[in-house]
Parts: sequence; structure tokens; C-alpha cells
Amino acid sequence: MPKVPSPPQDPGSLRFRNQLLTLSVGPTKYENPGLLDEALAVIPLDRVYGDAEDESQLLQAQAASIGPNVKPQWGYQDCVIRALLKWFKRTFFTFVNNPPCPVCAAPTVAQGMAPPSPDESARGAARVEMYRCSANDCQALERFPRYGDVWTLLQTRRGRCGEWANCFSMLCRAVGGRVRWVWNAEDHVWTEVYSEQQKRWIHVDACEEAWDNPRLYTEGWGKKMSYVIAFSAEGATDVTRRYVRDASKHGVDRNRCPEEVLVWITDEIKKLRRENLGKEDRRRLIMEDHREEKELRGYVVQALAAEMGRINLSGQPSSPGDDQKIPARVSGSQAWREARGEAGNRSPERNRRPSREGH
Repeated sequence: MPKVPSPPQDPGSLRFRNQLLTLSVGPTKYENPGLLDEALAVIPLDRVYGDAEDESQLLQAQAASIGPNVKPQWGYQDCVIRALLKWFKRTFFTFVNNPPCPVCAAPTVAQGMAPPSPDESARGAARVEMYRCSANDCQALERFPRYGDVWTLLQTRRGRCGEWANCFSMLCRAVGGRVRWVWNAEDHVWTEVYSEQQKRWIHVDACEEAWDNPRLYTEGWGKKMSYVIAFSAEGATDVTRRYVRDASKHGVDRNRCPEEVLVWITDEIKKLRRENLGKEDRRRLIMEDHREEKELRGYVVQALAAEMGRINLSGQPSSPGDDQKIPARVSGSQAWREARGEAGNRSPERNRRPSREGH
């Protein structure tokens, strides 16, 4: 049954509302024309568009070989984002575990946190991680500000999941994609882009070079998740059902507010973001909302059907019947992945809290 939205009243619900409202502001910055121009200036457009054209033509040829009325799996704009993803992961951005020593380039050891300097704060750093060189004859300190300003990230080109998702999402917007920045309460963030070809939102994780693999985190990494909220310049949507297909296995208690309150909060953010849109744009987005809600409900039905079909007539467990490859996490060091409980079946503590060196 559809939930009736209810405004937040208790302190916990009000805190969660304030948190989501704050998070919802981030993707609105991707609409800054000057920032988008800066982003386009760093992208090798000839390479990206050339790779996209090659893949698009291949997909069209494959579809034509099947039949005259068969559409390619992905459209040209999808191929642009896929080419951008490949370039971003393999060439442009660097994942940081512990930054190297700035003096001798030796490995460093974490020393705790420090407040940001005024300059670091101005560039969106809310916190700074401190590291000391491991070489006995050096012992230099290195600051690692966790920058949130996208223009700064275009210059530094390094970070962890937060920096990767923030910068990549903005670059997707720069090449014409409709973009969501996706937040998970268990300390991970990623991107969704809208596919006009498939009329749905597509999961994209730049850290993993992952495309349309939303079960990656729960079934590949062994991650348990409570809330997954997608934010864009057009609103906010609770997309947890897309990423947590089996809540009994991979879910975490959703206790930050009643479910009816969460619906009210996401509706509030949608109204706030869409209030200046024209009538036709608002109508189009409402139709998309309905289509997405049908998709998300479908995942619940699929999970129930899979559970019912898991026991065959002989009473023995049957195979899942899903041949999609769900890889373990590849970004970050093995020790860091294990500390966060994101190393898949190799993780010694699957439910461990995220490490302090967060996304």
C-alpha cells in the first residue's frame, strides 16, 4: 500500500530531515554554467565522443542483426557516459589510501584528524586527515584535506569515494547527462545517470568503473545498507530497493524516521527543486516518478518470487538463476576494504562499522 506522507515531529526525524536537506544542495551546484565550462575543458572530448560513437555503431549493428525492429541496448548518450567512465577511472582520477610523503615519497601512517585551514575550508574541506612519513630519517607530516568543492577536485584529481562521485557526477552533467548523486547511510556515495534509451536511472560507480550493476554493494562487497537516497537538481528519491534486493540478508534497520516521514521529506525536496519549472517539465518528472516507483516495487516482487523459488520440489536449495557477475570491491587497499566490511566473502567482519577514513 502507498504510504501517506507525514511531516517530521520527533527530534530524530527532524535531524534526519535537516541532514537530507543539506545533502540535497550538492547536486544543484552541477548546474553552474561556469563550472560546467571548466569541466568540459579537462575532458578529452574527441576521445570520449569517438569511443562513444564506435560503441554506439557496434550496438546498432548488433541490434540490426537480431531484427529490423530491435533497439540497441544503449543509446548514444549512454555510450558517452560509458566512455567518460572509462577515461575517468583509468586516466583522470586517483584513489588515495594513505597519501605518499610530500618530501621523500615514502608511505605514510595515519595520525588522526585536524581542523581545516581557512584556505582548505574555502575549498569545501570539512575535515583534514593527518599522515606522518614512515621513514625514520624523514617523519614529515602530510595533510589530506577532504575537499568537497568540485572545481578544486578538477585540480587535485584525487580522493576516495566522496571525491570520485562528486567530480564524476559533475563531469557527466557537463557532457549533457541527467545526473543523480547517490548517498548511502553506511558511508558510500556514487552516481546515477538517466538513460533515455531505457527510460530509467542507471547505476554508475566511478571508483569501480561499474555500470548498471546496483547489486554490486550487497552481493559483491557484502555490504549491508539501510538508506540509499538519490539527489539531483530535480529532487530526491529513496532508491534503497534498487540496491538492497533482499532486505532480510542485506538490509539494516531503518530507524532514523518512520517511513511515512521519509516520503514526506523526499516530497518536500522535490517540491523545492521543481517549484520554478514549467508545467510540462513538472508533468514529465511526475510521470518519471511513477515509472520509477513501478520499477522499485518490481524489485520487491522479484525478491519474493526468488525466495519462494529457492526451495525446489525435492526440498533442496535451487540456484539463484542470475548469471550477472557481481564482483568484489576493487578500489582501496585490501586492509581498508576489510576495515569497512566491503571486501566481499573475504571480509573477516561483514558488519563492521566503516573506518574513520570514510568515503
